[in-house]
Amino acid sequence: MPRETLPTMYDLPSEDPEEPGLRDKFHDLQAQLLSLMFRPRNYPASEIFSGTDMNLYYDVHHTLLHKRPDWFAVVGVPRLYDRSELRMSYVTWQEGVNPFVIVELLSPGTEKEDLGDNNDEEKLPPQSGNTAGNGQVLEPEMKEKPPKKWDVYEQFLQFPIYAVFSRYTNKLRVFELKGGHYQELELPESRVWIADLSLGLGL
Repeated sequence: MPRETLPTMYDLPSEDPEEPGLRDKFHDLQAQLLSLMFRPRNYPASEIFSGTDMNLYYDVHHTLLHKRPDWFAVVGVPRLYDRSELRMSYVTWQEGVNPFVIVELLSPGTEKEDLGDNNDEEKLPPQSGNTAGNGQVLEPEMKEKPPKKWDVYEQFLQFPIYAVFSRYTNKLRVFELKGGHYQELELPESRVWIADLSLGLGL
């Protein structure tokens, strides 16, 4: 079979009709690296939690609504839920603390969702989308669409730092919450210092 005809993970439908594609190895390795390096000096290891591809529930009035960030980190919460259990999800109204920093790793088909209206400069490879094997795109059946990811991060959860990275363009973009809205930061040498965490984020 010619290589050109082989599907990628973005062509293969998931059991979740809302999932744009299956995870690739890059997402796994990059998330592991972020978790290993996230060690704020002003917090003990027992008060730091990072999650990878984990359901993040954000609305106590609509308890099924969630987003699934590629990676996020929380400070000031026990590493283990109730100091005894591994988390299976992160429920903000039970934890009482929202994540401080979140990183999305851009993929074909997800960059618009990850960047909201700030998608002008990203040029990722095209993808065919989830198909049913006959070339038809699978569309989720929803009566009412949930808020978009950008709106949830900015308006509901209000993460102080939101970063996106494209391995296709090797570009890191970082947005900081100011006055209730994300503003993109200028990144000299593709890195930013996060003073509240005494940590830098960069390439």
